Order: sequence, then C-alpha cells, then structure tokens
Amino acid sequence: MFEIKNIHVECEGKEILKGVTLTINAGEVHALMGPNGSGKSTLSFAIAGHPKYKITSGDIMLNGKSILGLPVHERARLGLFLGFQYPQEISGISISGFLRTALASSGKSAPAVLDFYKLLKEKANVLGLSDEILKRGLNNGFSGGEKKRSEILQLSILKPKLAILDEPDSGMDVDGLKYIAEGIKQSAADGAGILLVTHYNRILSQVHPGFVHVLVDGKIVQSGGPELAVEIESQGYAEASV
Repeated sequence: MFEIKNIHVECEGKEILKGVTLTINAGEVHALMGPNGSGKSTLSFAIAGHPKYKITSGDIMLNGKSILGLPVHERARLGLFLGFQYPQEISGISISGFLRTALASSGKSAPAVLDFYKLLKEKANVLGLSDEILKRGLNNGFSGGEKKRSEILQLSILKPKLAILDEPDSGMDVDGLKYIAEGIKQSAADGAGILLVTHYNRILSQVHPGFVHVLVDGKIVQSGGPELAVEIESQGYAEASV
C-alpha cells in the first residue's frame, strides 16, 4: 500500500536521510525509534511533502503511484495524515468545522450535519474529550494531552490510508496514553497503515506494533518485532547501530 524506496533527504544543504526503505501495508502498525537527530521527524515531513525537506533520490509510492511531485494538500487528499509532535493552536475554527471542511476537501462525503456531530461526540468521548472542547478553536487553550488526543480524533474521523504519528505519546500521562493507544489500534483495525514515531516502549506495549525499526544517523539499522523495542529500552541505541 505504501512504499519508501531508498530515499535520500537533505535540509538546508545537509543530508539527513541516507537511504531509507520501508513498506507499510493496510492495517499494519510500524514503530520507528531512534535517538534525537537521527532523522525521524525529517522522514515524517519528507513523506508529507514539506518544502524544506528535499528528496534528492529515491521514491515514495502510495498504491503503486509516486507522490513525489505532489504538493502537501494533494498528498493529504490521496490519504496521507500527519499527526504533529507539537500540534499548533488555530483560533477561529472549531474542531467540528475543521473536520467537516477536511472531509469535503478530501472528496469523501461527510454525513449530514446532525449525524456528523453525533459521530464526532461519540469519537471524542471515547478519547476522553468533552463536548465543550469541540466548540473551541482548534487546539486553542488545550492542554498538551488534549492536543494529542485531538490529533487522534482527527485520525478517527478522516480515516486516512496512511497515518504518520510523530511522538503522540510525548507529554502524555498514563490515562491519556491509554486513549491514544486505543485510538491508534482502532485506526489500524479500520485499515489504516500506521507509522508511529516514538522514543519509548511504553506506548508500544499498549499498541502492539507488528514491526519495529531503528533509525540511526539517517539509516534504518535494525528491524524486528515488538521485542526489539524492549531491547532498545534496556540496552539503548548504541547496540542496535553496531
């Protein structure tokens, strides 16, 4: 469903990714771990089409077609979703208004207004988000945990083909982490491919990814199952990069 083929990426003239290859099928959860500065966020932004990150060679394929020449919004319409490490606050547009507009822009038919709000409230309640929060500006005045759960709410409503989640567990308490993990598992069950970027095994022990990859100095140096995340947590990245 989704393929990264030996991509090299540079930012401001410096090569950051040095040949990354990865395949993610529908319904699979892949965890990407690695030390700070290894290129995890660079990979996320490069897939999404951020103009600051230049792909100098290689290809990115979605359903057998290259997306390299497409701008960010076209990639989103094809089914790419990026959950940010630091979600931005946007005043003047509510979560509900944002998501109805996003559905219309994606070409998917949005439910009737009353049905949509009913669905939105149901999904929000599952994530521990109050009805009052849905009326605020997008992420406006939200706590860090509420912002992260808002990202998962967007994921559950938009139902993308591939979701890239950049450290959704950072700053989360124990209860919030459970909400995030359940939302990720449900999206995978609905058929989305998931690329979950994280530093810690605590979220992976709840999400249960099928694949774990270790990115060091711009390259995937090791891949395995969930046991690899346990090994990394106990031994660190130095052993993985050997």
